Amino acid sequence: MTATASTSVGLKSYSHLFIGGQWVTPAGDRLMEVVSPSTEEVLATIPETSEADVDAAVAAARKAFDEGPWPRMSPAERGEILARVGREVEARFEDMAKAFTAEIGAPSAVSEAFHDNALKMWSDASTLHERFRFEEERSWADGHGRLVREPVGVVATVIPWNGPVATASLKIGPALAAGCTVVLKPAPEGPISTLLLAEALEAAGLPEGVVSVLPAGREVGECLVGHRDVDKVAFTGSTAAGKRIMSICGERIARVSLELGGKSAGIIADDIPLDEVLPSLVPAGIGHSGQVCAAITRILVPRARQEELIEAMVPALEGLSVGDPTEGGTVLGPLAAERQRERVESYIRLGVEEGARLVTGGQRPAGLDRGWYVQPTLFADVSNDMRIAREEIFGPVLCVVPFDDLDEAVAIANDSDYGLSGAVYARDHDLAERIARRVRTGQISINSWDMCVVQPFGGYKQSGLGREGNVEGMSAYVETKLIQYT
Repeated sequence: MTATASTSVGLKSYSHLFIGGQWVTPAGDRLMEVVSPSTEEVLATIPETSEADVDAAVAAARKAFDEGPWPRMSPAERGEILARVGREVEARFEDMAKAFTAEIGAPSAVSEAFHDNALKMWSDASTLHERFRFEEERSWADGHGRLVREPVGVVATVIPWNGPVATASLKIGPALAAGCTVVLKPAPEGPISTLLLAEALEAAGLPEGVVSVLPAGREVGECLVGHRDVDKVAFTGSTAAGKRIMSICGERIARVSLELGGKSAGIIADDIPLDEVLPSLVPAGIGHSGQVCAAITRILVPRARQEELIEAMVPALEGLSVGDPTEGGTVLGPLAAERQRERVESYIRLGVEEGARLVTGGQRPAGLDRGWYVQPTLFADVSNDMRIAREEIFGPVLCVVPFDDLDEAVAIANDSDYGLSGAVYARDHDLAERIARRVRTGQISINSWDMCVVQPFGGYKQSGLGREGNVEGMSAYVETKLIQYT
Protein backbone atom coordinates (compact mmCIF):
# COMPACT_ATOMS: atom_id res chain seq x y z
CA MET A 1 0.00 0.00 0.00
CA THR A 2 1.28 3.46 -0.90
CA ALA A 3 0.12 6.68 0.72
CA THR A 4 0.04 10.22 -0.63
CA ALA A 5 -0.59 13.42 1.30
CA SER A 6 -3.75 15.40 0.66
CA THR A 7 -4.01 18.90 -0.70
CA SER A 8 -6.69 21.47 0.08
CA VAL A 9 -9.36 22.25 -2.51
CA GLY A 10 -11.72 25.19 -2.06
CA LEU A 11 -15.41 24.96 -2.93
CA LYS A 12 -18.08 27.47 -3.82
CA SER A 13 -20.03 28.65 -0.78
CA TYR A 14 -23.77 29.36 -0.91
CA SER A 15 -25.77 32.03 0.90
CA HIS A 16 -29.24 31.08 -0.39
CA LEU A 17 -31.42 27.97 -0.45
CA PHE A 18 -33.12 26.52 -3.51
CA ILE A 19 -36.83 26.58 -2.63
CA GLY A 20 -39.53 26.07 -5.20
CA GLY A 21 -37.13 26.59 -8.08
CA GLN A 22 -35.72 29.89 -6.83
CA TRP A 23 -32.70 30.89 -4.74
CA VAL A 24 -34.15 32.51 -1.64
CA THR A 25 -32.85 33.95 1.61
CA PRO A 26 -33.11 31.28 4.36
CA ALA A 27 -35.35 31.82 7.35
CA GLY A 28 -32.40 31.77 9.75
CA ASP A 29 -28.90 33.19 9.66
CA ARG A 30 -26.87 30.19 10.86
CA LEU A 31 -24.32 28.55 8.59
CA MET A 32 -23.05 24.97 8.23
CA GLU A 33 -19.41 24.25 7.44
CA VAL A 34 -18.37 21.78 4.78
CA VAL A 35 -15.20 20.06 6.04
CA SER A 36 -12.66 18.24 3.89
CA PRO A 37 -12.21 14.58 4.96
CA SER A 38 -8.76 14.73 3.38
CA THR A 39 -7.34 17.77 5.16
CA GLU A 40 -9.91 18.42 7.92
CA GLU A 41 -10.11 22.03 6.69
CA VAL A 42 -13.29 24.03 6.11
CA LEU A 43 -13.93 24.14 2.37
CA ALA A 44 -17.17 26.12 2.17
CA THR A 45 -20.24 27.26 4.07
CA ILE A 46 -23.95 26.90 3.30
CA PRO A 47 -27.10 28.11 5.06
CA GLU A 48 -28.46 25.91 7.82
CA THR A 49 -31.93 24.82 6.79
CA SER A 50 -34.66 25.43 9.38
CA GLU A 51 -38.14 23.98 9.83
CA ALA A 52 -39.51 27.23 8.42
CA ASP A 53 -37.57 26.59 5.21
CA VAL A 54 -39.05 23.08 5.07
CA ASP A 55 -42.55 24.54 5.45
CA ALA A 56 -41.88 26.97 2.59
CA ALA A 57 -40.53 24.23 0.31
CA VAL A 58 -43.40 21.85 1.02
CA ALA A 59 -45.94 24.64 0.52
CA ALA A 60 -44.38 25.45 -2.86
CA ALA A 61 -44.43 21.77 -3.84
CA ARG A 62 -48.04 21.39 -2.68
CA LYS A 63 -49.21 24.39 -4.69
CA ALA A 64 -47.26 23.27 -7.76
CA PHE A 65 -48.85 19.83 -7.58
CA ASP A 66 -52.39 20.95 -6.78
CA GLU A 67 -52.55 23.98 -9.10
CA GLY A 68 -49.49 24.05 -11.35
CA PRO A 69 -48.85 22.71 -14.84
CA TRP A 70 -46.35 19.93 -14.05
CA PRO A 71 -48.74 17.07 -13.18
CA ARG A 72 -51.02 18.15 -16.02
CA MET A 73 -48.37 18.06 -18.73
CA SER A 74 -48.25 15.02 -20.94
CA PRO A 75 -45.61 12.45 -19.94
CA ALA A 76 -43.77 13.22 -23.18
CA GLU A 77 -43.65 16.95 -22.36
CA ARG A 78 -42.18 16.16 -18.96
CA GLY A 79 -39.69 13.83 -20.64
CA GLU A 80 -38.42 16.67 -22.83
CA ILE A 81 -37.70 18.80 -19.76
CA LEU A 82 -35.99 15.90 -17.97
CA ALA A 83 -33.76 15.46 -21.01
CA ARG A 84 -32.81 19.13 -20.57
CA VAL A 85 -31.97 18.43 -16.93
CA GLY A 86 -29.64 15.68 -18.10
CA ARG A 87 -27.88 18.08 -20.47
CA GLU A 88 -27.51 20.67 -17.70
CA VAL A 89 -26.05 18.02 -15.38
CA GLU A 90 -23.62 17.04 -18.12
CA ALA A 91 -22.59 20.69 -18.49
CA ARG A 92 -21.73 20.75 -14.77
CA PHE A 93 -20.22 17.27 -14.69
CA GLU A 94 -16.67 18.38 -13.94
CA ASP A 95 -17.71 20.80 -11.18
CA MET A 96 -19.97 18.21 -9.56
CA ALA A 97 -17.29 15.53 -9.66
CA LYS A 98 -14.66 17.85 -8.18
CA ALA A 99 -17.06 18.94 -5.44
CA PHE A 100 -17.85 15.32 -4.55
CA THR A 101 -14.14 14.49 -4.38
CA ALA A 102 -13.46 17.50 -2.17
CA GLU A 103 -16.37 17.20 0.27
CA ILE A 104 -16.61 13.38 0.56
CA GLY A 105 -13.10 12.22 -0.39
CA ALA A 106 -14.04 9.97 -3.30
CA PRO A 107 -11.08 9.47 -5.66
CA SER A 108 -11.56 11.25 -8.97
CA ALA A 109 -12.21 8.01 -10.87
CA VAL A 110 -14.92 7.01 -8.37
CA SER A 111 -16.50 10.45 -8.51
CA GLU A 112 -16.59 10.41 -12.29
CA ALA A 113 -18.18 6.95 -12.27
CA PHE A 114 -20.89 8.11 -9.84
CA HIS A 115 -21.70 11.11 -12.01
CA ASP A 116 -21.69 8.98 -15.16
CA ASN A 117 -24.41 7.00 -13.42
CA ALA A 118 -26.32 10.21 -12.74
CA LEU A 119 -26.31 10.98 -16.47
CA LYS A 120 -27.63 7.48 -17.20
CA MET A 121 -30.40 8.03 -14.67
CA TRP A 122 -31.59 11.30 -16.22
CA SER A 123 -31.46 9.72 -19.66
CA ASP A 124 -33.55 6.82 -18.38
CA ALA A 125 -36.01 9.13 -16.61
CA SER A 126 -36.52 11.22 -19.75
CA THR A 127 -37.68 8.14 -21.70
CA LEU A 128 -39.75 6.38 -19.03
CA HIS A 129 -42.95 7.63 -20.63
CA GLU A 130 -42.16 5.48 -23.66
CA ARG A 131 -42.24 2.31 -21.54
CA PHE A 132 -44.54 3.04 -18.63
CA ARG A 133 -48.28 2.41 -19.03
CA PHE A 134 -50.08 5.39 -17.50
CA GLU A 135 -53.45 4.09 -18.71
CA GLU A 136 -54.85 0.78 -19.90
CA GLU A 137 -58.23 -0.75 -20.58
CA ARG A 138 -59.45 -3.47 -18.22
CA SER A 139 -62.43 -5.77 -18.50
CA TRP A 140 -63.95 -8.40 -16.25
CA ALA A 141 -66.96 -10.73 -16.27
CA ASP A 142 -69.65 -8.11 -15.77
CA GLY A 143 -67.95 -4.83 -16.59
CA HIS A 144 -65.09 -2.86 -18.01
CA GLY A 145 -63.10 0.23 -17.19
CA ARG A 146 -59.87 2.10 -17.45
CA LEU A 147 -56.90 1.69 -15.11
CA VAL A 148 -55.21 5.06 -14.58
CA ARG A 149 -51.86 5.61 -12.88
CA GLU A 150 -51.61 9.10 -11.42
CA PRO A 151 -48.71 10.87 -9.68
CA VAL A 152 -48.69 10.24 -5.94
CA GLY A 153 -48.23 13.93 -5.06
CA VAL A 154 -45.56 15.76 -3.07
CA VAL A 155 -42.47 13.61 -2.57
CA ALA A 156 -39.88 14.07 0.19
CA THR A 157 -36.56 12.63 -0.91
CA VAL A 158 -33.92 12.05 1.77
CA ILE A 159 -30.47 10.91 0.67
CA PRO A 160 -27.07 10.13 2.26
CA TRP A 161 -23.65 11.59 1.59
CA ASN A 162 -21.93 8.69 -0.16
CA GLY A 163 -23.23 9.49 -3.66
CA PRO A 164 -25.52 12.50 -3.45
CA VAL A 165 -26.01 13.53 -7.08
CA ALA A 166 -26.39 9.94 -8.30
CA THR A 167 -28.77 8.99 -5.49
CA ALA A 168 -30.80 12.18 -5.93
CA SER A 169 -31.05 11.57 -9.67
CA LEU A 170 -32.22 7.99 -9.14
CA LYS A 171 -35.13 9.29 -7.04
CA ILE A 172 -35.96 12.70 -8.47
CA GLY A 173 -35.93 11.63 -12.12
CA PRO A 174 -38.70 8.98 -11.90
CA ALA A 175 -40.69 11.09 -9.43
CA LEU A 176 -40.71 14.02 -11.85
CA ALA A 177 -41.41 11.73 -14.80
CA ALA A 178 -44.51 10.52 -12.97
CA GLY A 179 -45.70 14.10 -12.47
CA CYS A 180 -44.82 14.51 -8.78
CA THR A 181 -43.25 17.53 -7.13
CA VAL A 182 -40.17 17.01 -4.97
CA VAL A 183 -38.39 18.35 -1.88
CA LEU A 184 -34.87 16.91 -1.72
CA LYS A 185 -32.93 16.80 1.56
CA PRO A 186 -29.25 15.92 1.05
CA ALA A 187 -26.98 15.10 3.98
CA PRO A 188 -24.97 18.00 5.43
CA GLU A 189 -21.65 16.23 4.74
CA GLY A 190 -22.03 16.42 0.95
CA PRO A 191 -24.20 19.42 0.06
CA ILE A 192 -22.21 21.31 -2.57
CA SER A 193 -22.61 18.82 -5.41
CA THR A 194 -26.36 18.70 -4.79
CA LEU A 195 -26.62 22.48 -4.85
CA LEU A 196 -24.89 22.31 -8.22
CA LEU A 197 -27.64 19.85 -9.17
CA ALA A 198 -30.13 22.51 -8.07
CA GLU A 199 -28.47 24.92 -10.50
CA ALA A 200 -28.95 22.34 -13.26
CA LEU A 201 -32.62 21.93 -12.37
CA GLU A 202 -33.09 25.69 -12.41
CA ALA A 203 -31.40 26.02 -15.82
CA ALA A 204 -33.60 23.27 -17.28
CA GLY A 205 -36.67 25.44 -16.73
CA LEU A 206 -38.85 23.36 -14.43
CA PRO A 207 -42.07 25.16 -13.45
CA GLU A 208 -42.19 27.11 -10.20
CA GLY A 209 -42.45 25.03 -7.04
CA VAL A 210 -41.64 21.67 -8.61
CA VAL A 211 -38.26 21.05 -6.94
CA SER A 212 -36.54 22.30 -3.77
CA VAL A 213 -33.10 21.31 -2.44
CA LEU A 214 -32.54 21.70 1.31
CA PRO A 215 -29.27 20.32 2.76
CA ALA A 216 -29.88 19.56 6.43
CA GLY A 217 -29.31 17.22 9.33
CA ARG A 218 -31.52 14.60 10.93
CA GLU A 219 -33.87 16.84 12.92
CA VAL A 220 -34.86 18.87 9.87
CA GLY A 221 -35.13 15.62 7.92
CA GLU A 222 -37.66 14.29 10.43
CA CYS A 223 -39.64 17.52 10.09
CA LEU A 224 -39.80 16.98 6.32
CA VAL A 225 -40.64 13.27 6.55
CA GLY A 226 -43.42 13.93 9.05
CA HIS A 227 -44.90 16.92 7.24
CA ARG A 228 -48.65 16.51 6.75
CA ASP A 229 -48.49 17.84 3.17
CA VAL A 230 -45.92 15.25 2.04
CA ASP A 231 -47.63 12.35 0.28
CA LYS A 232 -44.66 10.06 -0.27
CA VAL A 233 -41.18 9.61 1.26
CA ALA A 234 -38.27 8.10 -0.66
CA PHE A 235 -35.24 7.40 1.54
CA THR A 236 -31.75 6.02 1.03
CA GLY A 237 -29.52 5.49 4.05
CA SER A 238 -28.85 3.24 7.00
CA THR A 239 -31.27 0.57 8.12
CA ALA A 240 -31.53 2.19 11.55
CA ALA A 241 -32.55 5.52 10.01
CA GLY A 242 -34.92 3.70 7.66
CA LYS A 243 -36.73 2.12 10.61
CA ARG A 244 -37.17 5.55 12.16
CA ILE A 245 -38.50 7.04 8.92
CA MET A 246 -40.86 4.14 8.41
CA SER A 247 -42.26 4.63 11.92
CA ILE A 248 -42.86 8.34 11.25
CA CYS A 249 -44.60 7.57 7.96
CA GLY A 250 -46.65 4.89 9.68
CA GLU A 251 -48.20 7.46 11.99
CA ARG A 252 -50.08 9.00 9.06
CA ILE A 253 -49.98 6.11 6.55
CA ALA A 254 -47.70 8.05 4.21
CA ARG A 255 -46.31 6.13 1.25
CA VAL A 256 -42.66 5.21 1.77
CA SER A 257 -39.88 3.45 -0.13
CA LEU A 258 -36.57 2.56 1.49
CA GLU A 259 -33.17 1.68 0.05
CA LEU A 260 -31.12 0.68 3.08
CA GLY A 261 -27.99 -1.18 4.11
CA GLY A 262 -26.32 -4.32 2.91
CA LYS A 263 -23.89 -7.05 3.87
CA SER A 264 -23.63 -8.67 0.49
CA ALA A 265 -21.86 -11.94 -0.22
CA GLY A 266 -19.56 -12.94 -3.04
CA ILE A 267 -19.54 -16.73 -3.49
CA ILE A 268 -16.45 -18.31 -5.10
CA ALA A 269 -16.84 -21.82 -6.50
CA ASP A 270 -14.13 -24.48 -6.72
CA ASP A 271 -13.71 -24.35 -10.47
CA ILE A 272 -12.65 -20.75 -11.14
CA PRO A 273 -9.08 -19.34 -11.03
CA LEU A 274 -8.71 -16.43 -8.64
CA ASP A 275 -7.16 -14.23 -11.32
CA GLU A 276 -10.62 -14.23 -12.90
CA VAL A 277 -12.22 -13.24 -9.60
CA LEU A 278 -10.12 -10.55 -7.92
CA PRO A 279 -10.25 -7.82 -10.61
CA SER A 280 -13.94 -7.26 -9.86
CA LEU A 281 -14.23 -8.67 -6.33
CA VAL A 282 -11.69 -6.33 -4.72
CA PRO A 283 -13.23 -3.07 -5.98
CA ALA A 284 -16.69 -4.50 -5.25
CA GLY A 285 -15.74 -4.64 -1.59
CA ILE A 286 -13.58 -1.61 -0.97
CA GLY A 287 -14.34 0.81 -3.80
CA HIS A 288 -15.15 4.29 -2.45
CA SER A 289 -13.44 3.07 0.76
CA GLY A 290 -16.25 0.56 1.25
CA GLN A 291 -18.84 3.33 1.61
CA VAL A 292 -21.31 1.70 -0.76
CA CYS A 293 -24.52 0.01 0.40
CA ALA A 294 -24.17 -2.76 -2.19
CA ALA A 295 -20.50 -3.52 -1.43
CA ILE A 296 -19.46 -7.18 -1.45
CA THR A 297 -18.00 -7.36 2.05
CA ARG A 298 -18.47 -11.07 2.82
CA ILE A 299 -16.26 -13.25 0.62
CA LEU A 300 -17.39 -16.88 0.74
CA VAL A 301 -14.70 -19.32 -0.37
CA PRO A 302 -14.28 -23.12 -0.22
CA ARG A 303 -12.42 -23.91 2.99
CA ALA A 304 -9.64 -25.62 1.04
CA ARG A 305 -9.08 -22.44 -0.99
CA GLN A 306 -9.07 -19.88 1.85
CA GLU A 307 -5.27 -19.62 2.07
CA GLU A 308 -4.97 -19.46 -1.73
CA LEU A 309 -7.42 -16.56 -1.69
CA ILE A 310 -5.59 -14.77 1.12
CA GLU A 311 -2.23 -15.14 -0.63
CA ALA A 312 -3.74 -13.51 -3.71
CA MET A 313 -5.67 -10.77 -1.92
CA VAL A 314 -2.97 -9.49 0.41
CA PRO A 315 -0.70 -8.10 -2.33
CA ALA A 316 -3.76 -6.81 -4.18
CA LEU A 317 -4.88 -4.83 -1.13
CA GLU A 318 -1.44 -3.75 0.03
CA GLY A 319 -0.60 -2.49 -3.46
CA LEU A 320 -3.48 -0.02 -3.52
CA SER A 321 -2.67 3.68 -3.41
CA VAL A 322 -4.34 5.39 -0.44
CA GLY A 323 -4.33 9.15 -0.07
CA ASP A 324 -5.15 12.40 -1.83
CA PRO A 325 -8.37 11.72 -3.76
CA THR A 326 -7.52 14.37 -6.35
CA GLU A 327 -4.39 12.48 -7.46
CA GLY A 328 -4.95 10.35 -10.54
CA GLY A 329 -3.39 7.18 -9.12
CA THR A 330 -5.30 7.18 -5.83
CA VAL A 331 -7.58 4.18 -5.39
CA LEU A 332 -8.81 4.79 -1.82
CA GLY A 333 -9.51 8.18 -0.34
CA PRO A 334 -10.49 8.96 3.25
CA LEU A 335 -13.71 8.03 4.96
CA ALA A 336 -16.28 10.78 4.76
CA ALA A 337 -16.31 11.86 8.41
CA GLU A 338 -14.31 11.47 11.59
CA ARG A 339 -17.18 9.61 13.25
CA GLN A 340 -17.19 7.21 10.31
CA ARG A 341 -13.52 6.41 10.79
CA GLU A 342 -14.14 5.85 14.51
CA ARG A 343 -16.96 3.47 13.64
CA VAL A 344 -14.81 1.47 11.22
CA GLU A 345 -11.91 1.28 13.68
CA SER A 346 -14.27 0.04 16.39
CA TYR A 347 -15.37 -2.81 14.11
CA ILE A 348 -11.77 -3.72 13.36
CA ARG A 349 -11.07 -3.99 17.09
CA LEU A 350 -14.26 -6.01 17.50
CA GLY A 351 -13.22 -8.44 14.77
CA VAL A 352 -9.96 -9.17 16.58
CA GLU A 353 -11.82 -9.63 19.87
CA GLU A 354 -14.28 -12.02 18.20
CA GLY A 355 -11.42 -14.25 17.09
CA ALA A 356 -11.20 -13.43 13.39
CA ARG A 357 -7.69 -13.41 11.90
CA LEU A 358 -6.55 -9.91 10.91
CA VAL A 359 -4.53 -10.63 7.78
CA THR A 360 -3.65 -7.13 6.60
CA GLY A 361 -4.58 -3.52 7.28
CA GLY A 362 -6.51 -2.40 10.32
CA GLN A 363 -4.47 0.75 10.91
CA ARG A 364 -4.30 4.34 9.81
CA PRO A 365 -1.91 4.66 6.85
CA ALA A 366 1.58 5.89 7.66
CA GLY A 367 2.30 9.39 6.44
CA LEU A 368 -1.30 10.53 6.48
CA ASP A 369 -1.52 12.40 9.75
CA ARG A 370 -4.43 14.53 8.64
CA GLY A 371 -7.63 13.23 7.11
CA TRP A 372 -9.87 10.32 8.07
CA TYR A 373 -8.02 7.44 6.44
CA VAL A 374 -8.09 3.71 7.19
CA GLN A 375 -6.01 1.02 5.51
CA PRO A 376 -7.82 -1.57 3.39
CA THR A 377 -8.42 -4.40 5.87
CA LEU A 378 -8.85 -8.15 5.43
CA PHE A 379 -10.11 -10.63 8.02
CA ALA A 380 -9.94 -14.42 7.54
CA ASP A 381 -11.40 -17.35 9.50
CA VAL A 382 -14.58 -15.35 9.92
CA SER A 383 -17.70 -17.19 11.03
CA ASN A 384 -21.03 -15.84 9.96
CA ASP A 385 -22.20 -15.29 13.54
CA MET A 386 -19.51 -12.66 14.18
CA ARG A 387 -20.70 -9.07 14.23
CA ILE A 388 -18.16 -8.10 11.56
CA ALA A 389 -19.94 -10.59 9.28
CA ARG A 390 -23.46 -9.54 10.21
CA GLU A 391 -23.38 -5.76 10.59
CA GLU A 392 -22.77 -3.14 7.92
CA ILE A 393 -19.39 -1.52 8.63
CA PHE A 394 -19.38 0.94 5.71
CA GLY A 395 -15.62 1.00 5.41
CA PRO A 396 -12.78 -0.82 3.61
CA VAL A 397 -13.12 -4.01 5.65
CA LEU A 398 -13.53 -7.43 3.99
CA CYS A 399 -14.41 -10.71 5.71
CA VAL A 400 -13.39 -14.09 4.31
CA VAL A 401 -15.90 -16.74 5.38
CA PRO A 402 -14.93 -20.36 4.51
CA PHE A 403 -17.54 -22.97 3.58
CA ASP A 404 -17.50 -26.74 3.00
CA ASP A 405 -19.97 -27.06 0.10
CA LEU A 406 -22.12 -24.82 -2.06
CA ASP A 407 -25.30 -25.58 -0.15
CA GLU A 408 -23.59 -24.22 2.93
CA ALA A 409 -22.37 -21.20 0.95
CA VAL A 410 -25.93 -20.36 -0.10
CA ALA A 411 -27.12 -20.81 3.48
CA ILE A 412 -24.40 -18.46 4.74
CA ALA A 413 -25.20 -15.87 2.06
CA ASN A 414 -28.87 -15.97 3.05
CA ASP A 415 -28.16 -15.97 6.79
CA SER A 416 -28.24 -12.20 6.97
CA ASP A 417 -30.62 -9.43 7.91
CA TYR A 418 -29.82 -7.90 4.51
CA GLY A 419 -30.34 -8.79 0.87
CA LEU A 420 -29.22 -5.99 -1.43
CA SER A 421 -26.51 -7.23 -3.79
CA GLY A 422 -24.18 -10.16 -4.37
CA ALA A 423 -21.94 -12.03 -6.78
CA VAL A 424 -21.24 -15.61 -7.83
CA TYR A 425 -17.95 -16.68 -9.40
CA ALA A 426 -17.87 -20.02 -11.25
CA ARG A 427 -16.55 -21.27 -14.60
CA ASP A 428 -19.69 -23.38 -14.90
CA HIS A 429 -22.24 -20.70 -15.86
CA ASP A 430 -25.24 -22.97 -15.31
CA LEU A 431 -23.99 -23.67 -11.79
CA ALA A 432 -23.43 -19.95 -11.20
CA GLU A 433 -26.97 -19.12 -12.26
CA ARG A 434 -28.45 -21.86 -10.10
CA ILE A 435 -26.60 -20.43 -7.10
CA ALA A 436 -27.61 -16.86 -8.00
CA ARG A 437 -31.28 -17.84 -8.12
CA ARG A 438 -31.06 -19.29 -4.60
CA VAL A 439 -29.52 -16.19 -2.98
CA ARG A 440 -32.22 -13.86 -1.62
CA THR A 441 -31.02 -10.50 -2.81
CA GLY A 442 -32.20 -7.67 -5.07
CA GLN A 443 -29.35 -7.76 -7.57
CA ILE A 444 -26.66 -10.38 -8.09
CA SER A 445 -23.86 -10.57 -10.65
CA ILE A 446 -22.24 -13.59 -12.25
CA ASN A 447 -18.43 -13.53 -12.64
CA SER A 448 -18.39 -9.77 -12.16
CA TRP A 449 -20.01 -7.12 -9.99
CA ASP A 450 -22.00 -4.02 -10.78
CA MET A 451 -24.81 -1.85 -9.49
CA CYS A 452 -27.18 -1.52 -12.43
CA VAL A 453 -28.93 1.82 -12.00
CA VAL A 454 -31.30 1.71 -14.99
CA GLN A 455 -32.92 -1.59 -14.03
CA PRO A 456 -34.71 -2.44 -10.75
CA PHE A 457 -32.42 -1.89 -7.75
CA GLY A 458 -33.39 -2.50 -4.14
CA GLY A 459 -33.28 -5.09 -1.42
CA TYR A 460 -34.86 -8.01 0.34
CA LYS A 461 -35.38 -8.09 4.11
CA GLN A 462 -33.87 -5.13 6.01
CA SER A 463 -32.20 -3.82 2.86
CA GLY A 464 -35.39 -1.95 2.12
CA LEU A 465 -38.81 -1.71 0.53
CA GLY A 466 -39.50 -1.19 -3.15
CA ARG A 467 -37.28 -0.84 -6.20
CA GLU A 468 -35.62 2.04 -8.02
CA GLY A 469 -34.73 2.26 -11.69
CA ASN A 470 -36.70 1.82 -14.92
CA VAL A 471 -40.49 1.41 -14.93
CA GLU A 472 -40.40 -0.55 -11.68
CA GLY A 473 -38.82 2.48 -10.03
CA MET A 474 -41.45 4.85 -11.38
CA SER A 475 -44.21 2.61 -10.02
CA ALA A 476 -43.32 3.88 -6.54
CA TYR A 477 -44.40 7.40 -7.52
CA VAL A 478 -47.91 6.67 -8.81
CA GLU A 479 -51.29 5.77 -7.37
CA THR A 480 -53.56 3.38 -9.26
CA LYS A 481 -57.20 4.32 -9.94
CA LEU A 482 -59.87 2.20 -11.62
CA ILE A 483 -62.53 4.13 -13.55
CA GLN A 484 -65.53 1.86 -14.07
CA TYR A 485 -68.02 2.16 -16.92
CA THR A 486 -71.59 0.95 -16.96
